[in-house]
Amino acid sequence: MLSHHQLATQLSQATLTKPFAELGLFENPDGKGFVLRVWQPDAVKVELLESKRNRVIAELEMKTDSGLFEVVLPRRKKAFPYRLRIQSHDGVSVITDPYQYKSEAFYAVHHVHSDPRNTYRQLGAQLIELADGTAATRFAVFAPNASSCSLIGEFNHWDGRRLPMEKTDCGHFVLVVPNIIAGAKYKFELKDQYGQVLPHKADPIGFYHDQYPSFASVVYDHNVYKWQDQDWHQQKQADTHQQPMNIYEVHLGSWRMKQTEHGEMVPLSYEELIEQLIPYVKEMGYTHIEVLPVSEHPFTGSWGYQPTGMFAPTSRFGNPDDFKAFVDACHQAEIGIIVDWVPAHFPEDAHGLARFDGTHVYEYEDPRKGWHPDWNSCIYDFGKDTVRQFLVASALYWFDKFHVDGIRVDAVASMLYLDYSRNEGEWIPNVDGGNHNYEAISLLKWMNEAVHQHFPNGLTIAEESTSFPGVSKPTFDGGLGFDYKWNMGWMHDSLVFISKDPMYRKYHHNDITFSMVYNYDEHFVLPISHDEVVHGKGSMLRKMPGDEWQQAANQRAYAGYMFSHPGKKLNFMGSEFGQWEEWNHNTELSWFALDNPKNQGIQHWYKSLNHIYKSNRALYQLDHDKRGFEWLDHSDSEQSVLAFVRRDAHGEEVLVVANFTPVPRDGYRLGAGIHEDYEILCNSDDAEFGGSGYLKNRIFKTENIEWQGQKHSIVMDLPPLAVVMLVPKSQTSPA
Repeated sequence: MLSHHQLATQLSQATLTKPFAELGLFENPDGKGFVLRVWQPDAVKVELLESKRNRVIAELEMKTDSGLFEVVLPRRKKAFPYRLRIQSHDGVSVITDPYQYKSEAFYAVHHVHSDPRNTYRQLGAQLIELADGTAATRFAVFAPNASSCSLIGEFNHWDGRRLPMEKTDCGHFVLVVPNIIAGAKYKFELKDQYGQVLPHKADPIGFYHDQYPSFASVVYDHNVYKWQDQDWHQQKQADTHQQPMNIYEVHLGSWRMKQTEHGEMVPLSYEELIEQLIPYVKEMGYTHIEVLPVSEHPFTGSWGYQPTGMFAPTSRFGNPDDFKAFVDACHQAEIGIIVDWVPAHFPEDAHGLARFDGTHVYEYEDPRKGWHPDWNSCIYDFGKDTVRQFLVASALYWFDKFHVDGIRVDAVASMLYLDYSRNEGEWIPNVDGGNHNYEAISLLKWMNEAVHQHFPNGLTIAEESTSFPGVSKPTFDGGLGFDYKWNMGWMHDSLVFISKDPMYRKYHHNDITFSMVYNYDEHFVLPISHDEVVHGKGSMLRKMPGDEWQQAANQRAYAGYMFSHPGKKLNFMGSEFGQWEEWNHNTELSWFALDNPKNQGIQHWYKSLNHIYKSNRALYQLDHDKRGFEWLDHSDSEQSVLAFVRRDAHGEEVLVVANFTPVPRDGYRLGAGIHEDYEILCNSDDAEFGGSGYLKNRIFKTENIEWQGQKHSIVMDLPPLAVVMLVPKSQTSPA
């Protein structure tokens, strides 16, 4: 044991690493009984109270004028629960000494590495109940190279001297503090291996974080909220590949805004999003909402893609219970919820993960692996067991505690390749001399296996922009294990095509057809995401060539082509009503555009497409099966016309024909596989959508003329800049 002077010095300087060996109640090393040692800076008197009877047992002797008190209890034969009455210049208070709970504190690190879920079940700030019924919070933080760590918060005036934490052999600092309950704000004051104090750190496993300027973590009780989505989870199916998936991608902070009494425009709260966003999505016919990252992030302008709180929904819009209520309300409206999840990198903000204990705890140390030049951020060290555990735990946490239906994993390509966005000499090859990051590949496989093991209905979706093989294949088949991969090739090629003047599209015909060459290599989502409507790329409507009418017609035709093409669908907010402006995260969508009939027509078209898509199995059931798609004509580049058929497992079909020029094609013969009348399922050129209404017929008789590889055919007049879908008249749509 340290001398009184040595101990007081370390406590005053907040450098004590093993407080349980020096503070609290322990056997008297110099004789019989027990010794109680208490550290209370600013106290003038400390009395020992027996917890059961609340009576004074003894008064402690002040051993140093800095606040170290001690008393010897020679008659005590065993330890006992106690409290302390503290008299200071500010008054008298009664506390329960945290240093009597050593075993309870060390429980935090028992079996923490046996299951990733134990990371968020045992570390961070866990609300517990002590043996005597007292409410307490158990704190545990991993900082293996810190020389000391103190718990600071509102409860001790952010004073790093008052609550030193115990360092365990595995590098965690632990402490149980009675009477700290949900809502208490806290941080960790760490000193590096040289004893230098670091910026105060938020809890890496924190469930709730305050906003600027404090960025403090907040103790949170996960058991308060009572879920009401049992029916949703019971009816969910594990295999979504044969189900419709039409995703509305949303940045919650800028979908809509409200005006404060001071005239300031601010985002809606989670509660207000329940009232406004969910009914809109339901009416429009989307199956899922995908939210840009809600993991806590300090910089609003990062849109959430620079997170510091991997276990906390952002408090910009409310508390974690409010976010749970939002997810719950989605499920009760039969809408799935997908969250963007960012395991590739994190920002350098002082309160965050970067150089957490003065060393590179979470990031690669070598900047050739640990620094991302594109995003000026740190890259996780995917080879460290503790980091891998941390990231897999975070993925599981969103399914477990927030009932999300899926995660969309951001920037997977940047994880897979060591030379991603790096020049010669700026990266370190792997052990085989190649550019694949084996550690990241292994992590992604583990993450997907863990999600599907613990949450069989959970979806994982990769944003991956290269031709890395097997992204959406199972790990047992050599793949990464994702359920879906974003089809960035389709997105790029089709936008190149549709942005061309129709006069020149015949020279780019391969751009609109090439996606079917590799369509069955992966399970694809077709994304028109937020990245396509920012940074000078223009909104979807502004990408379209021609005058105002042709721009709207082009966008409607493009949407019709997208919804009839194999693959699940994703569209970013605002595109569905033809917003003219680029997306700006600081302002709400241009809802005033819906005063214009042109925009009303675009919105009506998207709404109709959504409902038609969900109601016709041929448009989704065999997205990833070659039986579900057949080209009728993909070579008519001169007229920029495409024709194909979509089928379901029972042979029901939807004929699709697209005319990507403003020139009507009268008398166009279209192959048909079924000998009966066909009727229009939808037509993007109908007047109700703002089109010309060129096609007057709704029903077409088949002729016994073989055409385009089909036994029968129909003749129709193709409207300008339009996609038309037809179905056999007797074909019934599923409920």
